[in-house]
Amino acid sequence: MNRICLPRSLAPALTAVLITLLAHCGPVAAAAVPMPRILRSHGRYELEVDGKPYLILGAQVNNSSNYPAMLPEVWPAIRMMHANTVAMPIAWEQIEPTEGHFDFSFLDVFLAQARQHHVHAILLWFGTWKNSSPGYTPSWVKLDNARFPRVVDRQGKRMPSLSPLARSTLDADRTAFVALMRHLKAVDPEHTVIMVQVENETGTYGSVRDYSPRANRLFHGPVPQRLIRALHTRHGTWRQVFGPHAGEFFHAWSIARFVQQVAAAGKAVYPLPLYVNVALRDPIHPGPPITYESGGPTDDALGVWKAAAPSIDLIGPDIYMPDYARYTRVLDLYHRPDNALFVAETASAEPYARYLFAVLGDQGIGFSPFGIDFTGYSNYPLGARTVDAKTLAPFALAYRLIGPMAPVIARLSFEGRVHGVSEPESVHTQTIPLGRWKAVVSYGLPLFGNGTPPGNPVAEGGVLIARLGPASFLVTGVHARVSFELAHPGGRQVQYARVTQGVYEQGVWNFLRVWNGDQTDWGLNFTSIPQVLHVHLATY
Repeated sequence: MNRICLPRSLAPALTAVLITLLAHCGPVAAAAVPMPRILRSHGRYELEVDGKPYLILGAQVNNSSNYPAMLPEVWPAIRMMHANTVAMPIAWEQIEPTEGHFDFSFLDVFLAQARQHHVHAILLWFGTWKNSSPGYTPSWVKLDNARFPRVVDRQGKRMPSLSPLARSTLDADRTAFVALMRHLKAVDPEHTVIMVQVENETGTYGSVRDYSPRANRLFHGPVPQRLIRALHTRHGTWRQVFGPHAGEFFHAWSIARFVQQVAAAGKAVYPLPLYVNVALRDPIHPGPPITYESGGPTDDALGVWKAAAPSIDLIGPDIYMPDYARYTRVLDLYHRPDNALFVAETASAEPYARYLFAVLGDQGIGFSPFGIDFTGYSNYPLGARTVDAKTLAPFALAYRLIGPMAPVIARLSFEGRVHGVSEPESVHTQTIPLGRWKAVVSYGLPLFGNGTPPGNPVAEGGVLIARLGPASFLVTGVHARVSFELAHPGGRQVQYARVTQGVYEQGVWNFLRVWNGDQTDWGLNFTSIPQVLHVHLATY
């Protein structure tokens, strides 16, 4: 065997190089971990992480919990909630306090601790927009209105939002975001981070659009051909093409094109899935754009955003509407053939926990309540008055139930086999069509006996049903009863051929016991105890 002999003086240096390379690259298995990606088929979506189907059972921390000293107050809440993904802000002011000088020390600490706690992460880029304002931009940006101009309203007044038409702002934001993505690629070969949010709740409150001289010139010019083709509309100026929606759609196009250029540059460096979130308008009675965050990806502007920002993989709603009618209407609006449903934020108050089941029933890839940490801050009245063990209990119940079988649910959802419902406030029975069968979901009934369902004292129920075969179903839920009927009886009745309770471990079903007699005579009753059933139906 031939040997390569090195001078003794070079051996320590070579050893140091090898150690550095191994430390940087990590284990061979880690280096081979597939990149997270979003798959699409027949208008349905699946998030893949580590090469496997993945559901985001998320928890977003408070906006200012993105510092090392706050992390000890984050992890107990994440653990208590049984979340598998933590959403963490990364602020522009944090990583580039001085122009051109970057500091990623917090990101490195956070990633190390996320791995220790065995959770994945989503990074939230708080750049030019954070709830419409530049509050999280560095001082050298937010204090220099000459270089980084603001939106101007119709009367010439400066608004809090930065203008999306300023090249200097775009260049600076894009440079910072690219630096973030480049650093993330270097330090996260195991893909602890599975997605990145680009900006946060973009748009402008108090003005439909930017009325600066440059904005006015563009507004009175032609609508870009890309948007004309995407929306299959006629040529003309913004006013001619979009009429009363012209100002809002112009502003949406301007912001979305800004976001597209930031996202595309970051994705070219490190192609993680990228998304944007949205501060919603009322989905039933929206009102004029002056009453909400104009220019963001609200439901009426989704087509504009899809055309303008193709590097954005999905648009996720931030839902802070506790009533069933509005919440589920938002799910319908953002669950589209061209958009994966991900509830990027939702409130931490108890009524919101049940909506996980409706999200999964709409083939959602994830759900993420906001403000989940023990730092003492709460965004009440949007969320819970206090974030504590009692607040987190209903979310923890849902996550404990779904978590062990999340990959199975994600796969079945991608195949179009998952159905889910959440309890309305005023309707106490729901029906889920299942082809030959139908499931009747009732709320508020006791374990024994029938009658008119009264509903739970507080709407908290939810049910998830996944088709395993022609007459076989995975059934689970909380605070609800499930019964099965034939869609078209024809004189026949349904019977349970077999009902088994079990648990999923690493995607494998493990039998625990058979349900029969008391457990099935009055339907399948789900309480606050996590229980998963395999139900095999027959007729007589």
